[in-house]
Amino acid sequence: MEGPDHIETDVLVVGGGINGAGIARDAAGRGLRVVLCEKDDLAAHTSSASSKLIHGGLRYLEHYEFRLVRKALAEREVLLRSAPHIMRPLRFVMPHDSGQRPVWLIRAGLYLYDTLARREFLPGSEAVALRSHAAGEALKDSFTRGFVYSDGWVDDARLVVLNAIAARERGASILTRTACTSLKRDARYWTATLAHAHGSTQVRARCLVNAAGPWAAQLLQSASGARPRRALRLIKGSHIVVPRLFEHDYAYIFQHPDGRIVFAMPYEQEFTLIGTTDLDYEGDLDRVAISEPEIAYLCQLSNRYFKRAIAPADVVWTYSGVRPLVEDDAASAAAATRDFRLAMDASGAPMLTVLGGKITTFRKLAEEAVDRIAPMLGNRSGAWTAAACLPGGDLFGGSPSNRGVVEFGSWLEGVRRRYPWLPQPLATRYARAYGSRIEVLLARRQGMHELGPQIVPGLYAAEAEYLVKYEWATRAADILWRRSKLGLHAGAGSEQLLDEWIAQRTRAA
Repeated sequence: MEGPDHIETDVLVVGGGINGAGIARDAAGRGLRVVLCEKDDLAAHTSSASSKLIHGGLRYLEHYEFRLVRKALAEREVLLRSAPHIMRPLRFVMPHDSGQRPVWLIRAGLYLYDTLARREFLPGSEAVALRSHAAGEALKDSFTRGFVYSDGWVDDARLVVLNAIAARERGASILTRTACTSLKRDARYWTATLAHAHGSTQVRARCLVNAAGPWAAQLLQSASGARPRRALRLIKGSHIVVPRLFEHDYAYIFQHPDGRIVFAMPYEQEFTLIGTTDLDYEGDLDRVAISEPEIAYLCQLSNRYFKRAIAPADVVWTYSGVRPLVEDDAASAAAATRDFRLAMDASGAPMLTVLGGKITTFRKLAEEAVDRIAPMLGNRSGAWTAAACLPGGDLFGGSPSNRGVVEFGSWLEGVRRRYPWLPQPLATRYARAYGSRIEVLLARRQGMHELGPQIVPGLYAAEAEYLVKYEWATRAADILWRRSKLGLHAGAGSEQLLDEWIAQRTRAA
């Protein structure tokens, strides 16, 4: 019998990163009962520590990962259409010099990148003269020629939250700050103990999905005593954020002489995001942080290309995450495959373990995962997410369309006309974060005074209440660093002020 301390479900998903949230959304949309548990906040680890890109992975062509690149390229426009508020097309500039791969080889690679999958609205690649191109001004004078190609930008943490919202709206239970502490299995069911701040809950599930990311191998071993047939290779990627190094909207991709690829991208209006590193990792998965050599490396790399030099003292923020990649015997971390593998154990109640993956292919991963488990649970519903918007993405109607991407600016102008009392920067941020659900955030509000007090710079009570009510935010860091990046702008002491506000609100409730 179900109750607050006992839940019966079809699928228990362990892990609240992009893969777990995507699988929960897909499965719930096919009519399966779903419970997702996450020991911390949604996207608290790997899924909020990406390079924020929806991309095919140009560099993976060098490692002959044509299948992965084709799959990712096909997903770019599918994802952009589904959530044009948190994703947008982005043009990348690749400076070239004599120490890099020959021009003919780069042209061939970009041609392949342009043609491996169909493009409806992303422009193709082209060669450019940097001395006359907007992106050339910030670069050192030695870089005179380059190439430009298309990919996409994504707010990675919000992408996870939107998938979780979509799952909940289709009936899933999303349990954050809830750890799976024990698992027992018989022929038909998994029995899991989920521990949370108020005690524990027993869940009986017909299927277990192990989407624990870097912890997937640990969960697999604790659940079944087995190790993955192919080990996970844990790779740490780190990024730095510095004051803005250029004024335009292009991003850069640098092919460093050591073989690594590093991006430099416009970030949060006032900053430049630089990364990533690729290092094998064996430390504490709950305490992943950038090292001083990584900071120095990224600064040195930036200084090789940009006129404006930076030093470690210029870094205003850093973040690091551990990517769980399928071990493929690659010599370097950078060369390790970003493709995913789904491992099924049907020796009792079924368990599906997710190994590897990248943020661009999360929807396909989720679709394939549910295609595997649904028939085992007597569910024959077909795949559906390719033709569905994520929450807030239905800017011009209920179905994904190119219009949401190419006409986002006109939709934003409509928001500004409907809410003329909102300062333009705030209207833009709300539109980008919430899309059409800005109407829920601002419902029945007719002036700034109705947003409530400004808790910390840029954050009004109305938005904080929305994030607590609808998006599982329970701590200041959830709001300042994952639901938004206001932490970069709010100043010292903001987290404490916001935590105090959340605590007061919780006591009042």
